[in-house]
Amino acid sequence: MEKVIDVKGLCKTYVIKKNSNNVLRNIDFVLNEGEFVTIMGPSGSGKSTMLYTVSGMDRATAGDISFLGKNYADMNDREMAKIRLVSMGFIFQQMYMMRKLCILDNILLPGYHAGLADRKKVREEAEMLMRRLNIMEIADNEINEVSGGQLQRACLCRALINHPKVIFADEPTGALNSKAAGEVVNELVKVNRDGTAIMMVTHSARVAAASDRVIYLIDGHMEGSIELGKLRDEADITGRERQINKWLMEQGF
Repeated sequence: MEKVIDVKGLCKTYVIKKNSNNVLRNIDFVLNEGEFVTIMGPSGSGKSTMLYTVSGMDRATAGDISFLGKNYADMNDREMAKIRLVSMGFIFQQMYMMRKLCILDNILLPGYHAGLADRKKVREEAEMLMRRLNIMEIADNEINEVSGGQLQRACLCRALINHPKVIFADEPTGALNSKAAGEVVNELVKVNRDGTAIMMVTHSARVAAASDRVIYLIDGHMEGSIELGKLRDEADITGRERQINKWLMEQGF
């Protein structure tokens, strides 16, 4: 199985007014092709920092990070930005859509910018994704004219437009109600089943129950993990959620 992300000895330190804050400490982590991994832990444990550093959005203080065998240390900022645009997709709790563009244009933008296909094919891909996620009817809407669940599904379309190898999701359901959250998680599961690897941060055991493996992070350390295997169907979610909650209690969460 191919390693999409390979992390060895990752450390991240912020220095503020001469005071050092060691947010991540000696993280070893592998995300394999087609794997769905969730990072959990208390607030301030370093979950989002780990996601941003592993994805190359932020630079590590120490350690090695590789994407498909390419070490981040050997790439400049422009090369890293190209990889994030072409080979990675991102979903955040705050959707970060451009207010002056309609929903469809927000989805098209990274596809046009990547230049992997002509504009007609990019538009066809965007419309196919919107139909697949049942949001084609909001294509021409502005971002303040749709529900949070529709907007997050549009963000997933945007993340998928360039056929990434991996999606990084930081609290993708954090701003949604339970119904909309379930819909977004179901779509993430479908994307993963199609072969896209996912690294997700969440506080929700129910959301994490959709993933193959859950890692517990505390004070910048990886303290343990639990293997769940592939989700078979939605009926498994409740049992897996109980399993995660029991395991988290054992970790002191």
